[in-house]
Amino acid sequence: MKRFKMLSRFSAFVATLAVLACGLTSPVQAASKNLILATTTSTQDSGLLDVLIPLFEKESGYFVKTIAVGSGQAMAMGQKGEADVLLVHSPDAEKKFMAEGAGSSRQLVMHNDFVLVGPAADPAKLHGSKTSAEAFKKIAASQSLFLSRGDNSGTHAKEKGLWKAAGVTAENQKWYQQTGLGMGQTLSVADEKKGYTITDRATYLALKKNLKLAIILEGDAKLLNIYHVIEVNAAKWPKVNAAGAKAFADFMVSKKTQHEIGKFGAAKFGAPLFFPDAGKKPAEVGL
Repeated sequence: MKRFKMLSRFSAFVATLAVLACGLTSPVQAASKNLILATTTSTQDSGLLDVLIPLFEKESGYFVKTIAVGSGQAMAMGQKGEADVLLVHSPDAEKKFMAEGAGSSRQLVMHNDFVLVGPAADPAKLHGSKTSAEAFKKIAASQSLFLSRGDNSGTHAKEKGLWKAAGVTAENQKWYQQTGLGMGQTLSVADEKKGYTITDRATYLALKKNLKLAIILEGDAKLLNIYHVIEVNAAKWPKVNAAGAKAFADFMVSKKTQHEIGKFGAAKFGAPLFFPDAGKKPAEVGL
């Protein structure tokens, strides 16, 4: 009887240690499997991440928390160590991000293009414009409503560059309005107000069935839209999940994922929404 009691106490002691050990190690283990991805709204609104993230989670065992904001906001998170990995499309800002030591690795992933969309009636008479500069000058001259994201995103950065190339100062003009919203929501506002806006093709096509907006201008070389995956620098922010960030970056440029990217949207729209670029030299995609 005495021996039984001693064994019972010993078993209880061992069980208590096991519980304490679990309590001490589980949060660390769980944290190491959590990954924060900061990305542009276009990858979310187009539906691409709905395909890729489950594949990555199943393959790697990581749980991804996706924060879809503009590229500028995504990089601002990276600069504070508030994200582990970025998927963004603002090349000039990305180069600055890397030069400041905020990222440890930057790899080319894919591209698509921007298009200028607006009311099918085309009140600014942009149809026939050969370049985005010509079209933007016509918008300004006719004082036609233009909706800007105004959110420091990659799309907003591209748009500002296009106004500059056209020699037009659009800000503070009555016909120029900033939504402060993501791409999908900005398209909805432009549709409702019958205005023009610039959008990545993938988001436009994904939401087209709910929009009356038509593509007014496309094909200009200045409308190229290129995406990179960036690992946030764990040497600068120790809390960053470096292993998880590398796993995600490797996944994005892997042959299997590049194949998924290349076929995404093809069945529904007759052409892919993104074109895989991993392994290519920058000059090969127009950088």
